Amino acid sequence: MVSTTPDNGARGGRLPRSERRAQLMEAAQAVFVESGYHAAAMDEIADRAHVSKPVLYQHFPGKLDLYLALIDQHTSDLPAQVQAAMESTTDNPDRVAAAIGAFFSFVEREDAAFRLVFESDLINEPAVAQRVERMGIECAGAVADVIAEDTDLAPEQSHLLGVAMVGMAQVVARYWMQQRDQLPREEAERLVVTLGWRGLAGFPLHPESELGAATAQE
Repeated sequence: MVSTTPDNGARGGRLPRSERRAQLMEAAQAVFVESGYHAAAMDEIADRAHVSKPVLYQHFPGKLDLYLALIDQHTSDLPAQVQAAMESTTDNPDRVAAAIGAFFSFVEREDAAFRLVFESDLINEPAVAQRVERMGIECAGAVADVIAEDTDLAPEQSHLLGVAMVGMAQVVARYWMQQRDQLPREEAERLVVTLGWRGLAGFPLHPESELGAATAQE
């Protein structure tokens, strides 16, 4: 259970513990995105959060603890979004669109969470790498489960395609962020969805599946 005991930051005033923790994480994320892990300083994070440094250390014993708390949050968010996308409809072309859209939404977030997850200067830290790898496995698993349900592919084949779809979606979404002044998000998503759907529709299908029915009508 999360404690709601107020803390008393010299500059931050009293807040319930859960609210203070959220405030500190928000400030830390801004600093980490701007400076990277190695250049970020706890003093700077405390200043950004308008609290004293002792208050910051009451919640996070060190900079790595703070960084890992953010990584835990974001590497849970994205798989949940992909899973929700896959469950949002039984129409498989729409599922592909929703899953790819989840990655575009993630990279477009104002807090730039994707930079901590995909572009971290701490990616060689085992604790970070493990979390990012687990996130990729969970995202790919959500996609692979649907592919396995709707095709005649073996589980290992479905998983490989799930990895391919997730890898494509996250790389293209990140690339698009650098080019978005030249290509609207809707058009970028349409192109990637068309590529993904036409690729998946070329595999052996269960005739009774939504995927098979949709392909038969094309």
